[in-house]
Amino acid sequence: MFFGGCVNKIPNLEDRKNIAQSLINDKNIVQKDIKTDNFTLFSFQKVSNECKNSIKIYIEGDGLSWVSKNIVSSNPTPINPIALKLMLLDDSSCKIYLARPCQYTTSTICEEKYWTNERFSKEILDSFNEALDSLKKEYSNHNFNLLGYSGGGAIVTLLASQRNDINSITTIAGNLDIEKWTNIHNISSLNGSLNPADFSNTLENIKQHHLIGEDDKIIPKEIFFSYQSKFRNKKNITYSLHKATHNCCWEDIYKKYLLEN
Repeated sequence: MFFGGCVNKIPNLEDRKNIAQSLINDKNIVQKDIKTDNFTLFSFQKVSNECKNSIKIYIEGDGLSWVSKNIVSSNPTPINPIALKLMLLDDSSCKIYLARPCQYTTSTICEEKYWTNERFSKEILDSFNEALDSLKKEYSNHNFNLLGYSGGGAIVTLLASQRNDINSITTIAGNLDIEKWTNIHNISSLNGSLNPADFSNTLENIKQHHLIGEDDKIIPKEIFFSYQSKFRNKKNITYSLHKATHNCCWEDIYKKYLLEN
């Protein structure tokens, strides 16, 4: 959200694509574009014949939404694709990385509102639902385990509230209560966006774990606890606190988490 540094030092879109491609060191991971009615979602996929039961879906954070506190980015493709890095740590042979709409792509539909106030809108969620339906048709899997970093945490939670084929959700530094988040930072409400905290009734029966950074100033732990407080039945919600900021150092933490789960 609050990108520091000079605007003229920001890598261009092609450079940011190259950063993502350079991280791929597994020849079995392929890049595919998933077309939906409104958006084309950029993905990296590693799916074998053993994935009939479940596929893990990793969803990226908000990326480069802003180049400064007052200047909106012309393209939200991340400079540091943390969700992709986390997916690459996972030795599963049934995993897919999904970028957010307008990340790694260009289109006339890609207006700034889709990575600012409408980043969690029904239109955005519809595109992810279409993508998951398309993947199910292609791979014949029964369900998904959803994992999301930062704003991707909001996306996976909202998707789980709408679907009946989600086995579990995991968020890393997830933005789970949009209203609380905008209040804490004293910024404008995300008009047009859905708030995960409003869907506790449909999320109560979903197994979920949330990894939270103790030193995260962008999405502080109060965001999770506000989300958690909306649930009458909290038995399916677990969380862990980690010595991390919003951007550092989730790879080491997640590597350990994968070994333990």
